[in-house]
Amino acid sequence: MANPLVLASASESRARLLREAGVAFAVDPADIDEGEIRRSQRSAGCSAAECAAALAAAKASKVSARHPGSLVIGADQILVLGSEWFDKPADLAAARAQLRALRGHTHTLATAVCVCGNGAPRWHATAEPRLTMRDFSDRFLQAYIAAEGEQLLGCVGAYRIEGRGAQLFAAVEGDHFAIVGLPLIELLGFLRASGALAE
Repeated sequence: MANPLVLASASESRARLLREAGVAFAVDPADIDEGEIRRSQRSAGCSAAECAAALAAAKASKVSARHPGSLVIGADQILVLGSEWFDKPADLAAARAQLRALRGHTHTLATAVCVCGNGAPRWHATAEPRLTMRDFSDRFLQAYIAAEGEQLLGCVGAYRIEGRGAQLFAAVEGDHFAIVGLPLIELLGFLRASGALAE
């Protein structure tokens, strides 16, 4: 491999996607003011996909400055329901409220990835899968939250669709990998083209 890879994220889901695809990488989470970037993007009238792309680029760029010669992968995801943007829930009460808001509706996961090298953007991609939650009962919701616990706090939708969260849904449209956190097929294509992975 010509360049070592660095994931600028503490997301276990993204790390697992890369590991299971056979990609070797280091982890160095970015420390940026995500709230400020979101506020700035919203006030400028940007879409959730544009905001997710800006966040992914900010993360990759910041960490790239610490890893000269490496390709750094930044990613972000924003859940959109109507005009409302959702982030990871702060606690289980917030997770419950979020799932009640999503219940019976279709939402979009604006998912973005950016790769930087020596502080400069080299490549980016976005995806916007659409997911429809079924109208599950409060009893099911209570049992789901009890079973999943604080794992839900690391997920933008308060669900892990790769696990028990699959039971929340009636329909899913779009790339499974993007739902989990990375447009993986496109990313792997770029990494091969750049020489970071074997052809």
